[in-house]
Amino acid sequence: MLLGLVVATAGWLLAPSGPVTAQAQACPTGAVTPAVSRAPEAGADLVQVVEVVGLMDPVLSDFVIDRISRASQPGSGVLFIVLRIDSRRAVVDEAELAVIADAIVDSQVPVTAWVGPSGARATGEVAQLLALADRVGVAPGARLGDTGDQVLDCDRFGRLWGSNATLLADRTVNHSEATTAGVTPAAAPTLGEFLFTLEDLGFETVEVTNGETGEIRLEPQSSVQFVSLPFVGGIMHTVASPPLAYLLLLIALSLLLLELYTAGVGIAGVTGAASGILALYGLAVLPTNGYAIALIVFAFFAFAIDVQTGVPRIWTAIGTASVVVGTLTLYDGVSMSWVPMLGGLVGLMFGVLGGMPPLIRSRFSTPTIGREWMIGMRGEAVEPLHPFGVVRIAESLWRARTFRASPIPPGGPVEVTGIDGLLLEVSPVSDADEGGSDADDGDADEAGSAHEAAEETI
Repeated sequence: MLLGLVVATAGWLLAPSGPVTAQAQACPTGAVTPAVSRAPEAGADLVQVVEVVGLMDPVLSDFVIDRISRASQPGSGVLFIVLRIDSRRAVVDEAELAVIADAIVDSQVPVTAWVGPSGARATGEVAQLLALADRVGVAPGARLGDTGDQVLDCDRFGRLWGSNATLLADRTVNHSEATTAGVTPAAAPTLGEFLFTLEDLGFETVEVTNGETGEIRLEPQSSVQFVSLPFVGGIMHTVASPPLAYLLLLIALSLLLLELYTAGVGIAGVTGAASGILALYGLAVLPTNGYAIALIVFAFFAFAIDVQTGVPRIWTAIGTASVVVGTLTLYDGVSMSWVPMLGGLVGLMFGVLGGMPPLIRSRFSTPTIGREWMIGMRGEAVEPLHPFGVVRIAESLWRARTFRASPIPPGGPVEVTGIDGLLLEVSPVSDADEGGSDADDGDADEAGSAHEAAEETI
C-alpha cells in the first residue's frame, strides 16, 4: 500500500503541479468590455441562484458553465442567474478560465452576481469574471477586488472593470466603497434585497400592507431556486480544498505506515489507500510544491524507523522537522489557515509517538504466546536507563525500566527480570555475575557430557 502511494507521489512530483500560470494581459486603458444585449425569455419566472463557494476548481468551473448553458436553452423558464460568490481564487488554467468567461458573455439570459453574505470574498481571477456579469452586488462585511493582472484576453473581453480596473487591481472594496466608486449600482445587504434591485431584469415583486401597523413591504412574485453542486461533485470540490487535501495526506500516510506492521491488508490499509487517492486528487488540482510533498512522505519513512521502539530518537526529530517544513511550504499562492496545520501536526505527533508504538508492539506480542520466555535473557542498554530507556534483547529493541538508583549506561549489560505489559524490567549485570554465569554454563556442559557417557556405558 505504502509503495503504491510512493509510486503515485513520485509520478506526481515529475508532473507539473497545479494550474498553469496565466500570462498577464497589458490591456490599453481605452479597451472596454463589449456590451451584451440580452433580455429574459418571455413567460420566464424562475431565478436560479448558483452557489459558487470555495476555490474555482475544475469541478466548480464545469458546474457554473453547465448551469449557464442549461438556463440559456429555450423553454428553460429562467429569468436570470445569480452567482452567489464566496471564492478567493481560481485554480484552473487560462483556457478554462476563458471558457467560463465565454459562457457568461454568450449566455442567452442575464447573469448577475452577489458577493455575500458577510465575510464572503470575491478576489483574484474570480473577481475578474464578475466584471462580465450584468449586475454585481456586495453585502456588508463582504469584499470585492484584488484582481491582480488581467489574465483574460483583452481583444475578446476588453479591459475588465473599465475605469475601476486600477482601483480593484491590488485592493478590495466593501459594499459602500463599491457603490461610491460605481463598481456596484447599490448596496445589497441580503440576497433578497439584491433581487429586489433587479426588477428591470424581470424580477417581479408585489407590495403588501400590514393591516395592523400599516407597514408596506415588498414580497417576491418570481420563483427563486437555489442550485449547488451535486453530491459526488460536492465531495470532489471539498477534497480539493487546501485544508482537507493536506489532512487527508497525513491520514493516508499514517494509516499506511500502520499497515506496514500488519500481516495482510486490513481496514487501515483500505482506508489509507482511499484517503491517499482523494488526497492526491486534491493536491493535483491545487497549486502545490513538489518538494514539500516529498518532505512529508520522507518524514513517515523517518518515523517508521523509530516507531517500533516507542522512544523518540534522531529519526523522529528528522521526520518532525521534515513534516513541519513540508506543511509550511505545501501550497504555492494558496493560503491555508493555521488551524488545520496545527491540528494536523499535533494529531500526527500524538499518533506516531503516543498511540502507534503500543498498538504495533501489541500486534507482535499475542496473549497466547506471551513473552515470559524473555525473563532471564541478557542484552545491553542502547541508551541510558534512568529509569526508562531502550535495550537490545535478542537483536530487537525494547522499552525497558530499571529499579536501580544509578542509571545503566549505554552498552551496559542487562538481564530481564520481569515484564510489565509491553515494558521490560531489567537489572544491570556485573562482571562477577557474567563470570558466574559462564562457570554455571561450564558445569552444565560437563554434567551433560557425563550423563551422555553413562548412557553409552549402559
